[in-house]
Amino acid sequence: MQTNFTAQQLSDPDIQESNKILRNCVHCGFCTATCPTYVLLGDELDSPRGRIYLMKEMLESDKPASAHVVKHVDRCLSCLSCMTTCPASVNYMHLVDHARAHIQKTYRRPLIDRLIRMVIAAVLPEPNRFYASLRLAALARPMAPLFRLVPALKPVAAMLTLAPKIENDAQLSESQIVHPASGTRTARVALLTGCVQPVLAPHINAATIRLFNRLGVEVITPQSQGCCGALVHHMGREAAAHAAAKKNIDAWMAEIEGEGLDAIVINASGCGTTVKDYAHMLREDGEYAEKARRISDLAKDVSEVLDTLEIKPSTRLPKLKIAYHSACSLQHGQQIRDLPKRLLADAGFEVADIPEGHLCCGSAGVYNVLQPDIATRLRDRKVENIDRVAPDVVATGNIGCITQIGGGTATPVVHTVELLDWVTGGPEPKALAEKVG
Repeated sequence: MQTNFTAQQLSDPDIQESNKILRNCVHCGFCTATCPTYVLLGDELDSPRGRIYLMKEMLESDKPASAHVVKHVDRCLSCLSCMTTCPASVNYMHLVDHARAHIQKTYRRPLIDRLIRMVIAAVLPEPNRFYASLRLAALARPMAPLFRLVPALKPVAAMLTLAPKIENDAQLSESQIVHPASGTRTARVALLTGCVQPVLAPHINAATIRLFNRLGVEVITPQSQGCCGALVHHMGREAAAHAAAKKNIDAWMAEIEGEGLDAIVINASGCGTTVKDYAHMLREDGEYAEKARRISDLAKDVSEVLDTLEIKPSTRLPKLKIAYHSACSLQHGQQIRDLPKRLLADAGFEVADIPEGHLCCGSAGVYNVLQPDIATRLRDRKVENIDRVAPDVVATGNIGCITQIGGGTATPVVHTVELLDWVTGGPEPKALAEKVG
């Protein structure tokens, strides 16, 4: 693709990067076949190729974003399926991140939209605030149908509908920093506990720690770590995303320079994609660029680390058919597709692929809040495909997918780690136990 940035524009590192990305695009359109919004809406401007043209024109003009451009960029899930399909290796992720930052800086959204985004950015990355908001949501949930009648308030209705009942085991802070290995220690890792997951599903982190300890791995959960920054990063809030990244880098570097770390384990694939991208996010930061590179190199999805360990099933479990949902952030963002399925199969489970497995479930961070109509259509399509497999349980590696899919099906949806913990002597996954109960 030909670009027309001025020399002055190209002095900006972000424009330089986007210019390189744009020039790689050959207009082939392969990406349209695998883009969820294009598959649903059939609008070229809601395909990666169409959005690339819009973003190119917006950045080249060096003018504030228009409502027309914002509409179509906002509809992008950042599922990155287009990057898996693209024969020219166009880094759509970095391009759309740049475009969103430009939109955040130059476009004034309608008041209600601004307020909703401000609340999301202030609440979700903070577990205590998120916990309190879910308590309030439980009281306001009956109002959801009324909010749904007003188009601008549909995100509020979505938040109330998605808000689950919070159990008493919500883990707002990690009191134990060091979780020692059982027997001889073979490795030492840090676990990113996250911001949303400890509130919605603390049993996932608990299962991860148990499993690693059982396999001889010491797990560190630094109290000074926090949100990975993904939620605000995908809303174009660069400063907040970089601040979150630096906070985590400081926490993990302290461990690296202390007893050392063999890996930084992430069991929410949306977070993993972002942490692995810290090196790019902070590439121009003189103080943090090298540290960010080291952290990105150490960051691993939980399945990548488990693949280096010997998992021996020790418990005879009921024969279960597992439908494996590959989160977009894992299969497209991190290019990890078959590994979790192999881990489950090796543990003795029957694992089935879900038709149209490359298509997003509609979660995509806070997409299911900000674009609830499209997200619901994608969820329903995903659930229909899951039903074709007729599984006993759905397994996935991302809390957002668990929440999204779980809202549309009676089939239990669990984290892959919960099943591996169970088969090696841990408790039955909570969703399965609740179904039986």
